[in-house]
Amino acid sequence: MKIAYFTETFLPKVDGVVNTLCNLLDYLPERGHESLLFAPAGGPDRFAETRVMQMPGSPFPLYPEIKLVSPFTDVTEELYRYRPDVVHLLHPIALGFSGLRAAKALGIPVVMSYHTDLVAYARYFGFGALSQLVVRIERWIHNQADLNLCPSGPTLRELAGYGFERLKVWTRGVDTQRFSPARRDREMRMRLSGGETDKPLLLFVGRVSHEKRVHWLRSLIERVPGARLAIVGDGPARSEMEQLFAGTPTVFTGILRGEELARAYASADAFCFPSASETLGNVVLEAMASGLPVVAAGAGGPLDLIEHGRTGLLFDPNSEAAFADAVQKLVASGDFIRRAYSRAGREYAESRSWAAVHDRLLDDYARVAGLQMHKDLRIAG
Repeated sequence: MKIAYFTETFLPKVDGVVNTLCNLLDYLPERGHESLLFAPAGGPDRFAETRVMQMPGSPFPLYPEIKLVSPFTDVTEELYRYRPDVVHLLHPIALGFSGLRAAKALGIPVVMSYHTDLVAYARYFGFGALSQLVVRIERWIHNQADLNLCPSGPTLRELAGYGFERLKVWTRGVDTQRFSPARRDREMRMRLSGGETDKPLLLFVGRVSHEKRVHWLRSLIERVPGARLAIVGDGPARSEMEQLFAGTPTVFTGILRGEELARAYASADAFCFPSASETLGNVVLEAMASGLPVVAAGAGGPLDLIEHGRTGLLFDPNSEAAFADAVQKLVASGDFIRRAYSRAGREYAESRSWAAVHDRLLDDYARVAGLQMHKDLRIAG
C-alpha cells in the first residue's frame, strides 16, 4: 500500500503524536509499504524511507513550538502525483483539513486519528464557553472520515457521546527492549537525584505545560519524606516551573531521548503523572515497561493501562490532595508492594508490542481502501 500522512506536529517537536508517527514510519518499509508525509516546515526532509513535504506555517500564539499551516493550502496536485491508497490525517486541524479537501476531491479513502483532548484544554485554559464549538467543529471534520481511530476505550466512549461516527480504538505499543528495568543506571540516578541516590526518586516525563498540571508535583516534596524529584521534558511553562520549584530537591533535565530517556525511567522509584487530559498516555506505558510503579489520574487513557492496586494507583482526577496521597501511599508501601506493581506493570507492557499494533492498523487501512479501490483518482473540476 501507499499511505499519505498529514500531521499538525512533527520533528523537531517531541510529543506522543510525533513518537507514534515516527515509530510507524520506521515500521512500514518492513512490511513493504510506502508513505509520504505532509508536515509543518522546520523538520527533516526525510524520516526513515518516508519523504517529508514541508509546508510553511506560522507559530501558534499559545504554543510557539507548534506551527499552523493554513487550512486553505492546496495539496491536491501533490496528492494526485503520489496516488496513495489511503490518506491518514493525524488529529486534523489546519494542515489536516487541507489533506481532507484534497483526498475528497480525488476520491481517496480517509482515515483520521484523534490524539488530543482539545475540549479539556479549552476548559483548562478558561475557554470553557468555546468547548461546545470545539466539539461541533471536530465532529464535523471527523465525521467526513471513512474511519476514526481513538487511542483508548474511554476516549472512544467520550467521542461517541459527542456524536462522532465510525470509531475504533487504535491503541499504542511500547518498545520493551529499549524501556526495561535492565536500563537502571547509577550514574543517571546520581544525575536525577542531585547525588542523593538513597532517597526516594520520583519521576515525571512529559510536556512541561500548565494542562499537564506539572505544578501539582510541588506538593510531593512536602508530602513524601526525603523525596527527590526529576522532571524530564520541555515546554512553554518550563521557566515558570523552574521558578516554582526553586530551592527544592528537583532536577529539570530538558528533553531526553533514546537510551538516555530509557535510563532515566529505569533509574527512578516511581512515576508520578498528574495530567487528567490524556487520551492514552504513552509515557505511562514507557514507565510500566521500565518497571516503575505508576500513579496516574483515574481519567482518560490511563484507565485502559492501569489496574488500580495491581499495576499502579489511580487517583481522583479532580483532587491535587488525592494525587499527593496516592504517591505518599506508594512510597510508604514498602519494597515488596512496589516490586509487585513493577512486575505486574512490566508484564502488561510486554503484551503491547508495536508490531502487533501496527499490523492491526495496516489491516484497517486495507479494509478502508478496499471499500473504495474501484474509485479512480480524479482532479475535481
